[in-house]
Amino acid sequence: MKKEVIVFDLIEKEYHRQKDGVELIASENFASDQVIAAMGTCLTNKYAEGLPRKRYYGGCDVVDEIEQLAIDRAKELFGAEWVNVQPHSGAQANAAVMLAVLKPGDKILGFNLSHGGHLTHGSPVNFSGKLYKPVFYNVKKETGIIDYEKLAETAASEKPKLIIAGASAYSRDWDYEAMRTIADKEGALLMADIAHPAGLIASKLLNDPLPHCHIITTTTHKTLRGPRGGMIMMGQNFENPWGLTTPKGKTRMMSAILDSGVFPGTQGGPLEHVIAAKAIAFGEALTDGFKSYCKQVKINANTMADAFVNKGYQVISNGTDNHCMLIDMRSKGLTGKQAEEALVKADITLNKNMVPFDDQSPFVTSGIRIGTPAITTRGLKEEHILQIVAMIDNVLINHENPEIADSVRSEVNKLMKPFPLYSEEW
Repeated sequence: MKKEVIVFDLIEKEYHRQKDGVELIASENFASDQVIAAMGTCLTNKYAEGLPRKRYYGGCDVVDEIEQLAIDRAKELFGAEWVNVQPHSGAQANAAVMLAVLKPGDKILGFNLSHGGHLTHGSPVNFSGKLYKPVFYNVKKETGIIDYEKLAETAASEKPKLIIAGASAYSRDWDYEAMRTIADKEGALLMADIAHPAGLIASKLLNDPLPHCHIITTTTHKTLRGPRGGMIMMGQNFENPWGLTTPKGKTRMMSAILDSGVFPGTQGGPLEHVIAAKAIAFGEALTDGFKSYCKQVKINANTMADAFVNKGYQVISNGTDNHCMLIDMRSKGLTGKQAEEALVKADITLNKNMVPFDDQSPFVTSGIRIGTPAITTRGLKEEHILQIVAMIDNVLINHENPEIADSVRSEVNKLMKPFPLYSEEW
């Protein structure tokens, strides 16, 4: 077999990009060597359609043990009664839930994408907006915080079958209890998509959706620091009162209905090498070190948000409760695209993002989204955060000056050199 050179050279190039720069994309993190190693094993060779001990292929005894371990660890981590670890991504977890509990044309109430919601919560360009009828709730313009009173009014007038709590760019905690009251009043299912704050929720640093939401979806990377993948959970399994059925037409427990939404509903063979990596990540998340890590993620995020506010940046909602923040660059006369492009030249990576009541297109945007999970994994603390904010400010003030970008890039590379991609501290 001819030795591959091009791809591995590119992988090495990407490694150095990650190692040399400051990673502030809120949805990214650095997985441990154990998690990465599991994904590169012979488990990738194995087909295992179905569930542990209920497979459609032979030779699944070993992967049954691995997948059951991932399920058991996830249950322990979140206090869940039922878990499915097979979704390939958070988007596919959401798709599986919607396929299982909705019919085409059913109404869903999600968080407006342009206010911080997610593509799969009803965006017209996504399956969730094409197959179902989406309506949305927003944040208050004056505070940047979700308007729960208006949410209740919208639910009362629109009568959605599914209400979704969760976001991709919202820096405040969620009132799941209030949303469950709204859902119960309107006879709707309540789903929490905790893809972003999952690690902080598992560490008891944010409100817990499991006692209040019927169904919870998440990714396993981001703040959980595992492999790229998805998961569906329930705090308590229950008999569905909505007359939902499996593909065979039987009305059963919600666990069976949701399992069928994953397979055969939306995907075939699970990725058992990724599920092994999930099991490792869940085990890591059960340690005291992970809890300390999540506390530092929040400390770093608060430090960063305060530093930006002190430098005159408009941080949406004026701060953060979690791992991320959204900054309106109109306060500095820039678009999100200009900010992102200027910073990447200095080896500082973040993403342009819509802000509430944005007047720019999604390809330009008025804001940027920043998160602290990845730099915290590398071991950075408050003093480093202040240095990073100062460097970002320098680049943005001088966004048309390539010499400043070059100078800051040298500072960034020097700052990050001592820090491994995954600090042994955690």
